[in-house]
Amino acid sequence: MRTVAYVDGYNFYYGRLRNTSYKWLNVWKLIEHILHVQEPDTSLTKLVFCTAGIKARFASHGKDSVEAQSTYHRALKSSGVEIVLGQHTKPEKAKLPRAHSDVHHPDPSDVVEVWRMEEKQTDVNLALGMYRDAMNGEYDQVVLVSSDTDLVPALSAMQEDAPHVRRGLILPRRPTGARPPSKSLSELCHWTRDHINNDELDAALFSNRVPTAKKPADKPGHW
Repeated sequence: MRTVAYVDGYNFYYGRLRNTSYKWLNVWKLIEHILHVQEPDTSLTKLVFCTAGIKARFASHGKDSVEAQSTYHRALKSSGVEIVLGQHTKPEKAKLPRAHSDVHHPDPSDVVEVWRMEEKQTDVNLALGMYRDAMNGEYDQVVLVSSDTDLVPALSAMQEDAPHVRRGLILPRRPTGARPPSKSLSELCHWTRDHINNDELDAALFSNRVPTAKKPADKPGHW
C-alpha cells in the first residue's frame, strides 16, 4: 500500500520528544516501523515534516538551538524526509492569567505579562499537502502524525472528496497515562495509533554522525 505521512513537527516535539533523549530521531525509520506494525503491506514512499524555524533569542540554548535544528533537518533530509517550513509571528507582549491548580476557575485579576509568539502556516501546509496527495491519485493511504484538532477540516474534506484513500492517524503521545484519542480526529480515520513506545523511539535514533550531501550532520551536544 503506497503511503505518504505528514508529521506536525511542533506537535510531535511537545507531545513526545520534549525532555527526552530521543530528539536525534530518524522520523522516517520510526514511522515506517509503526506503519508496518499496523499494516504489514504498507510502503512508505513519502514523508513530509512540517515545522517552523527557531528564534534564537527565545530558545533555551540561543544560537546553539538554531544550529541544532538546522543540523537535524539536514539529517532528516538525508533519510528522504521533505522539510516544509512555516514561520513564527513577531513576538508581542500580552497579559495572561497566572496558572493555578484549578484551570476551571482562573483569577482574572491575577495576570502576568509575557512574550507571546505563535507558529504560523504549519497547519495550512499540513492540510493542503495531505489534501493534494489524497486527490492526486499517487497514494493509497495518507497518514497524519499529530494530535492537533485544527486538522479536522482537512481530514473531513479528504473523507468527502477522496473516500477511496485510506486515512491513518498516529498520535505523538507517551504510552503511560495516555489520554483517549481525540474523537474528532480518530472518527475521520480508518485507524488510530494512540501512543509511541520508548523502545520504538530508541530503535529509530540516528547514529551520532549522519552522512549528508555536504558535511556530516553531527548530533548536537546538548541533545
